[in-house]
Amino acid sequence: MELKEKQKKILDAAVELFKEKGYMGSSVRDLATKLNIKAASLYAHIRSKEEILEWICFGIANDFFTELQTIKSTDINPKDKLNLFIDKHLSIVLRNRDVTHIYSNEWKHLEERLPEFVELRKKYQQEVEELISEIYKAENWELKSPTFTTRFILHTLNNSYFWFKRNIESTTEITDEIRDKILFGLLGNHKQ
Repeated sequence: MELKEKQKKILDAAVELFKEKGYMGSSVRDLATKLNIKAASLYAHIRSKEEILEWICFGIANDFFTELQTIKSTDINPKDKLNLFIDKHLSIVLRNRDVTHIYSNEWKHLEERLPEFVELRKKYQQEVEELISEIYKAENWELKSPTFTTRFILHTLNNSYFWFKRNIESTTEITDEIRDKILFGLLGNHKQ
């Protein structure tokens, strides 16, 4: 969904507010105060506070899906494909630290579109699991639990914003370390 200029400003202010107070601790009045406008004026641009959470959750989910489709269609060897997936996912997290924090922690507060979002998350996990299974099969690696492996990788990647926030100066090193830890764990005693 393409946001209008005013909606983008509202979204940016909401991200800051949700980061500070949490989604449930924030009100439309708080958001209006942050934007230095009247609360009633906000409703000319948004339906509800929940709509903003939808923009956040569905927006970054779309970014993850777009990169995944690009990776899946790339004609490179399996290990490089896995490496690329990890780098692309971390890149989205790095560009969107606060949004990723909200996406990871506040999505359960979606009401109207919660079932749709849950299905979207399941679909993404399933597609990542298919990619990982493909890579394992191509490399003749033993994959005892594709679901656990996928959840472990996604949990690690989705929560890497925690490290990026605390170590702003060393994002490249953290990205490299997270990628290496995941790959080393997946490859056992074999380094790339």
